Amino acid sequence: MDIAAYRDPWSMVRDKPGELLPSAAVAPASVEEVQAVVRVANQFKIPLYTVSTGKNYSYGGAAPNVRGSVIVDLKRMKQIIEIDGDRNFALVEPGVTYFDLYREIQARGLKLMIDNPDPAWGSPSGNSLDRGVGYTMGPYRDHASSVCGIEVVLASGEVMRTGMGALPGSKSWQEYKHGFGPDPAGLFFQGNYGIVTKVGVRLMPMPEHYRTGKITVPRRHDLHGLIKTVNYLADMFMVGEPVFSSPLHPLMKNKEFADEATRYGKFNDDRLDEMAAEANLPFYQVELQFYGSEATTRANWEYAQEIARRNVPESKALDGVSYSMPLTREQIMDKSPPYGESAIRRYAAVAVPNLTTFDYVGRHVENPDDYVHLHYGMFTVVPRSAEAVFEVQRAWVDLVHDAKATLVTEQTPRPSALTLPMQWHQTCFFMWAGFPLQTTKRPISEALLDMLERVLEVNAKHGWSEYRSEPMLQDKVAAHYNFNDFALRRFNETIKDAVDPNGILSPGRGGIWPKAFRSMRGKVGL
Repeated sequence: MDIAAYRDPWSMVRDKPGELLPSAAVAPASVEEVQAVVRVANQFKIPLYTVSTGKNYSYGGAAPNVRGSVIVDLKRMKQIIEIDGDRNFALVEPGVTYFDLYREIQARGLKLMIDNPDPAWGSPSGNSLDRGVGYTMGPYRDHASSVCGIEVVLASGEVMRTGMGALPGSKSWQEYKHGFGPDPAGLFFQGNYGIVTKVGVRLMPMPEHYRTGKITVPRRHDLHGLIKTVNYLADMFMVGEPVFSSPLHPLMKNKEFADEATRYGKFNDDRLDEMAAEANLPFYQVELQFYGSEATTRANWEYAQEIARRNVPESKALDGVSYSMPLTREQIMDKSPPYGESAIRRYAAVAVPNLTTFDYVGRHVENPDDYVHLHYGMFTVVPRSAEAVFEVQRAWVDLVHDAKATLVTEQTPRPSALTLPMQWHQTCFFMWAGFPLQTTKRPISEALLDMLERVLEVNAKHGWSEYRSEPMLQDKVAAHYNFNDFALRRFNETIKDAVDPNGILSPGRGGIWPKAFRSMRGKVGL
């Protein structure tokens, strides 16, 4: 097979000696063929690196942690084994994409919703195993948590099923994930203990109605009440993904406001509030989405407004759309006020797979004369509180100032008082670094890598870290999870050495190095 497809198109060491290139690729079409590949790799002690579908852009593409590994591409394992429209689950192989699953649901006329990530070319298997996220209700948009039962080929070539799947003839494999005794399923998420060949996925029933609404608050410190409101609604399972933003972003073109919003050391909250009031704009806002019947979505939206007023008396509410499900294409693409271009009402929020998110990383109508040379994802896990958000804003603004960063581009606005979290995961915030993670300019790789390492160090000092990473930075991220002299890593690597003594399965993935490759820790990309 042509190995060019398994090269990271945005590698920070592209065309350099340390670029993570595979030596070959194989594409098994069955569990038996996966077993055969594993046995041969064991015989010759060849490192393997497993991928399914999609591109994994932002996180290293299909490039392995160990240069010269053989890629095991599971794209030919495309069987949708089962879909149940009454018990709300599917059982799929790794090569099944979100598009495939969606089309099959539509073809069967089932009242089910998928929860797909930004680009739906990936698979429920691969995205879930990398702890990817989506955009509907909390239990479904946390893709790892929505997995219920997996089948895996171990390094020995033996096939194992987790949960109720270990019971021959089980009829509830996709309904109770734990089974009896210890549940090792979590070891295969961002792990390298086996090659997953089947995944059970819980699916969301198609609701009768979809509604959106927006809540705004006038002052910076009102973020406390706004987050308190959203936390309550989310934990009561009343809202889908909330989208926090600030209407003040256009003011960043004004030098006085931009200076205040990126002030080194400490923000002048009073002056920022004054400038927001002068512009007649709220400081922060959140867009909410509701699923259910027409009556329940209306009642939940009214209740959300009531809770917001309790926490921020000056908050305001704007009605969004109110549609029967499933939405038509015209409804999905509706740009009428108050939302305009809001992403929350597009595609993924109503379970329609698409590829639109990544149209900005190539040459296109908004960037006709060049194309993106580098694109990297970095999302930091922080507590669901305004205190944490403000602390992140200050720390990142100071970091850019101290580093005298010159890499911030039009594609990546610098950290500021307007930097807000994503609540992709129901019970925590992810914050986008807002650093130079995308650019049309080359070469900037070494400067970018230095900046990202600075971000990781600052984050660790504050008790924050990343939820996933590309191979170039996985060891650096893993090094910060060092409680009690790396007790977690030592435990994981003890298991790794026991179940994969030759260390053939994705060595280094997730910062877990088998004994045979342990000397490579910290040397990826060098």
